[in-house]
Amino acid sequence: METIETNYRSYQGRKYAFLILIFILLVASAIAGILLGSAGIGLNDILKLISAEANELQQQIIVNIRLPRVLSAILAGTALAVSGAAMQTILRNPLGSPFTLGISNAAAFGAAFAVIVFSAGTSQSGNTESVLLNNPYSVTLSAFLWSMVSTLIIFLLARFKGATPEVMILTGIILGSLFSAGITALQYFADDIEISSIVFWTFGDIGRASWRDFGILLVVVLVAMILFMKNRWNYNALDAGDEMAKSLGVNVQRTRLTGMVTASLATAVTVSFFGIIAFVGLVVPHIVRRVIGGDERFLIPASALFGGMFLLVSDIIARTIIAPVVLPVGILTSFLGAPLFLYLLIRGIGKGYW
Repeated sequence: METIETNYRSYQGRKYAFLILIFILLVASAIAGILLGSAGIGLNDILKLISAEANELQQQIIVNIRLPRVLSAILAGTALAVSGAAMQTILRNPLGSPFTLGISNAAAFGAAFAVIVFSAGTSQSGNTESVLLNNPYSVTLSAFLWSMVSTLIIFLLARFKGATPEVMILTGIILGSLFSAGITALQYFADDIEISSIVFWTFGDIGRASWRDFGILLVVVLVAMILFMKNRWNYNALDAGDEMAKSLGVNVQRTRLTGMVTASLATAVTVSFFGIIAFVGLVVPHIVRRVIGGDERFLIPASALFGGMFLLVSDIIARTIIAPVVLPVGILTSFLGAPLFLYLLIRGIGKGYW
C-alpha cells in the first residue's frame, strides 16, 4: 500500500513539476518576445520603463507594440488550446479542435460577413494602406453566431445520430470547405477595400493586436477558463463514457452543450481579432496528454500554459526567422500542425480514435 501511495505521489508531483516548468518557460518566452525585434530593446530598457526613466521611443515600442502583441499571443494560444482540449473530451474524439471541426472557418466567414454586410472593415491611408475594424463588437458577434452553426451541426450529429469520431471529423472538414467557399463568394461581390478586409482574416497574424482587443479577449478567456475548470470533474467522467458519467450524476447533454458553446465563443473572439490560426487546438492538447495524461484537473491548466507558450514562441519565430520580413504566425502553425494531423489520421485507421 505504501508503494502504491508513493508512486501516486510521484506521478502527481511530475504533473505539478510540468506545470511549473511550462509557467517558467512562458515567462521567459514573454521576456524574449519583448526584447526581440528590429528595434534594439534590452533588459535595461525594460527596467527603465518600470522606473519611468525610458524615453518616448522606447515606451512606444514596448508598451504600444510589443507588450500587447506578446500578451495577445498568450491569450489567443490559451483560448485555442483549451478549446481544443475541451472539444476532444466532450466529443470523445482526439482529432477534435476548433480548426478540424470547421469552427475556425465558420468564425472567419462570420467576420467576413460582418465586414461586408455591416461595413465593419475600413481602410486607413497613409504611407501604406492597411485594413482596420471600426466595429469589433459586430465582427465578434457575427463570428460567434456563425461558429455556432458549425458547433450545432456537430453537436446534433453526436446527440441524435450517434456519429462516430470519423464521421464528426469528416463533417468538420466538409463544413470548413463550405465556409471557405462562402468566404470566396463574399469576395466575388466585394469591392477592393472589402476584399482587403476579408483577405485580412485568411492570415492568422498576432501583429494586429491592440490593447482594445486584448481587453475583450482577456474577459472571454477568463470566463472560458472558469467554466472549463468548474466542469473538470464532469469532463473526467465523460472520458469513461456517457453511461458511466450519467451514473455519477453528470448531466451529459448540458455539459456537452455548455462546453461546446464556451469553446466556440473563445474561438470566435480569437479568430475575429487575429484570423485563422490553425492546429494549435489540435497539437497542444496531444503534447500535454503525452506528458501528464488525460486528467482534466491538470490537462486544462497545462494546455492553457502550453498553448500560450506555443503560440508566443511560434510568433517570435515567424517575425524573426526571415527578418525584416514578418510572416503571419498562422503559416508557421499550419506547417507544424499539418504533419501531426496526418500522423494521427494514419495511426487511427482501423484502431479507433479513442
